[in-house]
Amino acid sequence: MTTPSPPVADPEERGVRLVVVLLVLTVVSGLIDAVSYLGLGRVFTANMTGNVVVLGFAAAGAPGFSVPHTATSLACFLLGAVAGGRVAARYGKGSRRKWARLTLAAETLLVGASAAVAFAWPDTPGTRYALIALTAFAMGLRNATVRKLGIPDLTTTVLTMTLTGLASESRFGDATGHRSPRRTASVIAMLAGAALGAWLVLHHGLGIPLLISAALSGVLAVVASGRE
Repeated sequence: MTTPSPPVADPEERGVRLVVVLLVLTVVSGLIDAVSYLGLGRVFTANMTGNVVVLGFAAAGAPGFSVPHTATSLACFLLGAVAGGRVAARYGKGSRRKWARLTLAAETLLVGASAAVAFAWPDTPGTRYALIALTAFAMGLRNATVRKLGIPDLTTTVLTMTLTGLASESRFGDATGHRSPRRTASVIAMLAGAALGAWLVLHHGLGIPLLISAALSGVLAVVASGRE
């Protein structure tokens, strides 16, 4: 008798589920926005909703806000999103695992470069623009990828609709919130990342939280799977 061959494992199943990956990336977003808002002059590089509002404040002449800083962040984020769209066009119909890992590797390099700049040339105007540009481009690239991956309720950078869903679909709303644990975890992840990032910025400067962000993205680039 011929012994049946064992089933071949699907490569897409190997590694950490994308839901977990995106939750960790939400923590990274909190870290990066803590760096950008607290350390780079009240500008966001992950949360573009807040950035558009900040640009309005700056354009109106509100003190403490900068049109050039905010415009740089928006422009670099959009360039990163364009790059993410091109990557999605090339890899989006193939292996999700390969696609996700490639994008995460690129994010690791960009955020790692920003950490290196922060350590090498702290407290210079050029450093500020370099950190804004590198982290905003990385977040645009990642957001384009996350959007195309289409994992429900996990955008990694924006929580407005997540919070809306938590409230409107709770038992006090229409009681249809079957994804509430995922949404709640996303809010907690962002809050944790922002709190950790703020503490690190206030006590240790910009390099450490950026280095931690790059390290987390790098680990995910190695272990991410293609399954939700």
